[in-house]
Amino acid sequence: MTATGVTAEPLETLATDQVSAAQATWSAFRRNPIGLIAVGILALLLIIGVCAPLIAAFPSGYGDQVLHPPSGAHWFGTDNLGRDIFAEVVWGTRISIVVAALSSALAIMLGVLIAVLGAYFPKADTLIGTVVDLCLSLPVLPLMILVAALAGPSLVTVVLVIAFFSWPEVTRVVRSQALSEVRQPYMDAARLTGGSSVWIIRKHLLPAVAPVIVVSVVLTASRAVLSAAGLAFLGLGDPNSWSWGRILYEAQQSGAMSSAWWTTLFPSLAMLALVVSATLISIAYNDARNPRTRED
Repeated sequence: MTATGVTAEPLETLATDQVSAAQATWSAFRRNPIGLIAVGILALLLIIGVCAPLIAAFPSGYGDQVLHPPSGAHWFGTDNLGRDIFAEVVWGTRISIVVAALSSALAIMLGVLIAVLGAYFPKADTLIGTVVDLCLSLPVLPLMILVAALAGPSLVTVVLVIAFFSWPEVTRVVRSQALSEVRQPYMDAARLTGGSSVWIIRKHLLPAVAPVIVVSVVLTASRAVLSAAGLAFLGLGDPNSWSWGRILYEAQQSGAMSSAWWTTLFPSLAMLALVVSATLISIAYNDARNPRTRED
């Protein structure tokens, strides 16, 4: 009876503290204009990706206006085959977001699972830490290129390759936070209640590291966009779909990269907008979580 009475209060207090901390974080985030602008840019890109068929027709075939600069008829100009670059960027936004969402989701699920298991079970943590350090020491880009080349260019290949080489960074970040949380008194209290390891991890450890997971999702997705663009630029992307990297690849293959600036400027600006907005959101979120920053 005493153990139950002692442990119930810390767990209830923890739940209340988590709710109040989340409310304070959201309130502080809303007061950050840079964070809100970044969210607006990211939301605009998401809307463009979802509504791509309503914004522009799928760029295919050939056009009679080859390498025309931006004009009223073609806002972003045309490529070496006369296709509208605005349509290519719009449809490239959809594929880039799909790749970012799927690959980051897989990387986050795998990375978080390994991180919390390693933090909660000390016997497994040594092996997990060694594997993560080994993976982080590998030359990621050459290995990604090698695996993608051997597997063949396709959307599934790109997603799996990016996810496979992204989870160690997620594990490293989440594991460091989870290791500090498992040593907290409320975790001992949760064990004294007789809860199973799965219940404790799901109800207490995962909510405690949730803020770190949110930041990891944003940063992993932005890195996935850059990785996908890099693979597509090397000709290892899906040849049946448009992406920002494929636009750059075709501009380089046709020799238009140096003579027609618009063929590379607009897809590059789209990538820049996504990566910068994701980075600013993570910075603003971290500032909002910091009590000292909220007080300032």
